[in-house]
Amino acid sequence: MSATEVLARFRAEVGAAVTRARRASGEIGERNAQLRERTRDLARQARERRVEPGAQATSADVREAATGFRTDRGLPVEQVPDAAELTAPQPPAPVEAQPVATLGSAAVAGPSGQLPRVSDDDEDFSQSRILY
Repeated sequence: MSATEVLARFRAEVGAAVTRARRASGEIGERNAQLRERTRDLARQARERRVEPGAQATSADVREAATGFRTDRGLPVEQVPDAAELTAPQPPAPVEAQPVATLGSAAVAGPSGQLPRVSDDDEDFSQSRILY
């Protein structure tokens, strides 16, 4: 084989290797994008305390390893509830208290056009309270 043929064959093999590497890189990139999307969905579900039926909790060892990995590389570590918190029943939503209705009639203005004086004394039996 001449030097030209050897060089052409070498370039063809390098070109094929580069093509395979680019294809593999693209496939891995797609796989990583899908994994990141799935992780984002799981984190959102954990924040919203939404657990799919039959979902298995991540073991504490794996969570610690993942936290350590991200911390060692200076990556952010999002705090999400652990499995016990996610599977615990939600406390009932606070019920807003309805305003207590005052029994009896509302005070009306008397002959002088004034309302009876307001006081928080519930034992006020003055004439103005009784008459008005």
